[in-house]
Amino acid sequence: MSQNRIHAFGDDLLADHDAVALAELVRRGEVSPRELADAAIARVEKVNAVLNAVQVADYEQARERAAGNATGVFAGVPTFIKDNTDIAGLPTRHGSRAVPATPALKHGAFAKQYLAQGFTLLGKTTLPEFGFNGTTEYEGAAPTRNPWHTDHSCGGSSGGSAALVAAGAVPIAHANDGGGSIRIPAACCGLIGLKSTRGRFVTNEMSKTLPVNVVCDGVVTRSVRDTAHFFAGAEQYWQNRKLPQVGLVEGPGKKRLKIGLIMDSLTGQTCPETRATVEQTVALLESLGHLVEPMPLPVKPSFVDDFSDYWGFLAFMASRFGQHSFGKGFDAEQLDGLSKGLAERFRKRGWRLPVVLMRLQRTWQQYEKVMRNYDAVLSPVLAHVTPEIGYISPEVPFDELFERMMNYVSFTPMNNASGSPAISLPVGQSEKGLPIAVQFSSAHGAERTLLELAFEIEQARPWRRITMA
Repeated sequence: MSQNRIHAFGDDLLADHDAVALAELVRRGEVSPRELADAAIARVEKVNAVLNAVQVADYEQARERAAGNATGVFAGVPTFIKDNTDIAGLPTRHGSRAVPATPALKHGAFAKQYLAQGFTLLGKTTLPEFGFNGTTEYEGAAPTRNPWHTDHSCGGSSGGSAALVAAGAVPIAHANDGGGSIRIPAACCGLIGLKSTRGRFVTNEMSKTLPVNVVCDGVVTRSVRDTAHFFAGAEQYWQNRKLPQVGLVEGPGKKRLKIGLIMDSLTGQTCPETRATVEQTVALLESLGHLVEPMPLPVKPSFVDDFSDYWGFLAFMASRFGQHSFGKGFDAEQLDGLSKGLAERFRKRGWRLPVVLMRLQRTWQQYEKVMRNYDAVLSPVLAHVTPEIGYISPEVPFDELFERMMNYVSFTPMNNASGSPAISLPVGQSEKGLPIAVQFSSAHGAERTLLELAFEIEQARPWRRITMA
């Protein structure tokens, strides 16, 4: 292991198994959920002092839960849930000092769907304040670090979950995505991150209040089959009858696809290392018989300002009505520089909100129209390689931070506004050995296409592992 790389993989019960393999061991009686929980807790404790990825540890309760008779696709598999989702008896602080540490009275709606798959919950993972940032960093507190290179960002907002899964502490963890927050940390940490179609899973409580619901829940994993089994298992709990069923995808599809290529975003050009990774992916796809051709962006130039203003609107609402949303102990003075800066920016531009909402709501139709000509779209996940800790920290002056964020996180928000599915796949690496990912998007409800394509790429060019030199 290099000086700047850290992981917990070793010769224990977890070995290098994915979640599907561990669940099978439990089903066959070769290992117990309690034994897996103990092994995972030991792994977390090995790496978390460096990674700072656990927000709330609930180990004793986890051991008690593991002694029960869990059922479901992932019965007995240890996991974590992100700390913007309610778990009864644990506080939900949304990554913010401003939110009081009040224990939740009951599980959130999606938490119920997640835990119904039989997981053993070990605790909750870190995120940046309200998930607004593309890195999991804080003002005046330690950041969550990338296990591939601890001087670098693990991404955000599902950074804690991604760091623990990449480091081998657990094989799968909860994530959610309001502007790239599943796909960005998956890209930074060398994982698979599939953002679902809007409405695919049970809608969490806070998303129900949004005028444009840009948030969806999911997981980060190290194998495509873990993600595929999660989607199939979630459908056993609840299925949205307005969307095509995903079912259990178990391998590549036979159909050769027409894939659109987007290399640069509306906010600027893609860095050379990321561009080379996309070009290598094009060559691989063509060698597999797929057709890849350049395509226009599915959104209009106004989308950048519209999504930025909506981002500011969410920050403004959190700061202005935090006591209503998060409890009487909410203290807006404790918000970080990014949240305050976004809220202030919205105060100056709030008059645009009606047209912003109208245009964002129309993004679904614009995207759907363009996608009639393609089976999938290939693009970068991020415009440049994973930055060092501090580059997009909330401690950076707001105007500079905002510009850096706009130039970095420029490919993912389109799928949140349009409600379309998109997956991050860790196909490349930077000169420093950090993962570089590509993104595939597809039509609404076409997660099956993305999973089949992900299986095909994974088999053709297996992901690099953190244990490799």
